[in-house]
Amino acid sequence: MSQRIAICPGSYDPVTYGHVDIIKRASTLFDHVVVGVVRRPKHKEPLIPADERVALLQESLADVQNVSVETFTDLVVEFARARGACALVKGLRAVSDFEWEFQMQQLNHHLAAEIETVYLAASGPLSFVSSSGVREIAAFGGSVENLVPPCVVRWFDDHPTSRSM
Repeated sequence: MSQRIAICPGSYDPVTYGHVDIIKRASTLFDHVVVGVVRRPKHKEPLIPADERVALLQESLADVQNVSVETFTDLVVEFARARGACALVKGLRAVSDFEWEFQMQQLNHHLAAEIETVYLAASGPLSFVSSSGVREIAAFGGSVENLVPPCVVRWFDDHPTSRSM
């Protein structure tokens, strides 16, 4: 019997408690979850270098046994195929997320019909948390402690220039 592998793709710039929640929930649905960190997202310049985003995710998910973290630079469906994945798992916070993700799902289905897209709704208290919101709060010196894992708080503390973006 083959393993059911899922990919949780994203930029994770930075990883938030919302991301951690979706990944942990996905880990209960699949035998293995690969968190795919987009090395250089096309639509934005990342604040945190890819290798550091991987390390932050690994620390944030250290208690989850069936999760691994990797970077990728190709199409997400090619990354998924190369790892034998049957699904892409995407978190949704609001209707606006669904509109974008639905468009991406249609394109991904065109490229790789054998890979399903699975949507998980954000948990209530985390439904407003976004990486861009966290970066904005941190840039103005606000506390992000309740929004991100402790390792991310430390990252911002260790990189004070990131607070002035």
